[in-house]
Amino acid sequence: MDKVLKIGTRDSQLAVWQATLVKDELAKHGISSELEYIKSDGDIDLITPIYAMNVQGVFTKTLDAALLSKRIDIAVHSMKDVPTQLAVGIVQAAVLKRASYKDILVFKDSAVVERWKLSEPSLNPPLGDRGTGTIATSSIRRKAQWLHRYPNHSIENLRGNVNTRLRKVAESNWDGAIFAAAGLERIHLRPEKSIELNWMLPAPAQGAIMIVCREDDDKSKEMCSVLNDKGTALCTKLERDFLKTLLGGCSTPVSALAEIKDNVLSFRGSIFSIDGKEKAAIEKNIILDEGNSDFDKINFGVECANSVLQNGGANIAQKIRDAAK
Repeated sequence: MDKVLKIGTRDSQLAVWQATLVKDELAKHGISSELEYIKSDGDIDLITPIYAMNVQGVFTKTLDAALLSKRIDIAVHSMKDVPTQLAVGIVQAAVLKRASYKDILVFKDSAVVERWKLSEPSLNPPLGDRGTGTIATSSIRRKAQWLHRYPNHSIENLRGNVNTRLRKVAESNWDGAIFAAAGLERIHLRPEKSIELNWMLPAPAQGAIMIVCREDDDKSKEMCSVLNDKGTALCTKLERDFLKTLLGGCSTPVSALAEIKDNVLSFRGSIFSIDGKEKAAIEKNIILDEGNSDFDKINFGVECANSVLQNGGANIAQKIRDAAK
């Protein structure tokens, strides 16, 4: 009898959608699977800001435990939520083709789009006087980038699954809140009053779905390998290498984006101080050829991170570590 893969997932609407996508894609290859629902610590505590919880893998560690205890065979995650250092005994089995990597602002009043010049694509616009405002997010990365661009704005904490967060925005007196485009678009919840923040660099691996399994489970690894998208796996590896070299955790003001077009790999990355006042960044391209097309052998993300560290990033990173003590 063929093995039926047990897929572990959080029970939020988005997490279930992602796990169901994996289930359906596996079925296309003749692989049977079933979902196992598991609630994470990040889903239980909906008050504490993620960056203040001081826990790596707040959305993944419960699923890690289920994997290691063999309650499930594989786990499906939003890749941006996965720590750069996987738990001992757990490995990456596949990365699905990436959806949108962008952040969006869901706003209350369409006038803020013009007033705050939200459609400007530049990462380094002249700030000027853009007035005051109140934006909600639990992401320290989004907070830092927003305050860099809008230093007179206030940031409110926003936790919960996407449905809960959208409801809180509707019920609040905030001007808007920041979401990942992929999360809302996948479950068809993106409001009309929303705009892509083209100037905001995403979290490393944002928009990608990651499958993990036990290191010694060769059968599950083989089954999941049919879903792996090599280009997405390469880009997200470089982004996560960049994050790991700078600070290591997913709840940090580090952003990175690698893209491949016409055999050219472009990389943009940055680190901000928590208050958004300081920034160190890099933009760099390399040509992919037969000598560097194997993602296991490319250290480009580490090289970009080291360049940032040498050009102001080390000082910012140290201040962040000191603040966390």
